[in-house]
Amino acid sequence: MKAVSGKQEELANLLAHARRNVSQVTLPDDLVPETANVAYAVNQFVAERLGWEPLGWKIAGTTDAVRGKLQLDGPIYGRTFRRFACTSPIRFKAAELLDPLIECEFFVTLARDLPPRDEPWTFPETIEAIAEVHAGIEVAECRYPRKALPPLPAILADGSASGRYVFGDRIENWREGLASMPVRLEIDGVLRREGVGADVMGDPLRPLWWLAEQRRQWGDGLRAGETVSTGSMTGMLPVRGGQHVRARFGEAATIEITIDL
Repeated sequence: MKAVSGKQEELANLLAHARRNVSQVTLPDDLVPETANVAYAVNQFVAERLGWEPLGWKIAGTTDAVRGKLQLDGPIYGRTFRRFACTSPIRFKAAELLDPLIECEFFVTLARDLPPRDEPWTFPETIEAIAEVHAGIEVAECRYPRKALPPLPAILADGSASGRYVFGDRIENWREGLASMPVRLEIDGVLRREGVGADVMGDPLRPLWWLAEQRRQWGDGLRAGETVSTGSMTGMLPVRGGQHVRARFGEAATIEITIDL
């Protein structure tokens, strides 16, 4: 693990405590990590502090619209935890969610490791490492209040607002291509967002390749059995208690979430 300072260790402890207690913190300026690399190191420290079984990774900022909204130069990522994986249909209590955002994504699970090595991974090598692909919704959550968000490095330290992962049906024909798959997001039966697989970096599997390279350069790679959510085709849509969410992935899958008051 890359070393963190006393201040960043303090931040990691705050974030681990917030995750355990399903709470949010308003962050002092002096605890904001100086760089993205320091922030990712803090995120690793948070995971070690928690000791929770990993699910894998989330990737965000994979569309022009989201990067513009968050003022990002490129994608970002964070760790995810298996305890927050569930299957559709699912009900959540509004009081248990932290400023939830609905994001329609593909969940890619690896069949084999993509370990650190000297030479870069190729896109075909990354594709060959995939075991299966599911339709999915991330219910993104942030340990900072939405009305008092700190600078981006602090959000990276929080796993890029990683939250809950609702698995829909397995996409059986994913090798035929996901770029053309339409996605429609409805709230209480009303269409609120729509997109297509190609909105995510031209191909929603390309973010997996990007992440494999990021973790190769970090020095630990990706592992068989990890699931990676590859970025939202429908942006980030806030939801609240009393609402019903339905996402349609073409004819392949439907995901339903109810947010109870």
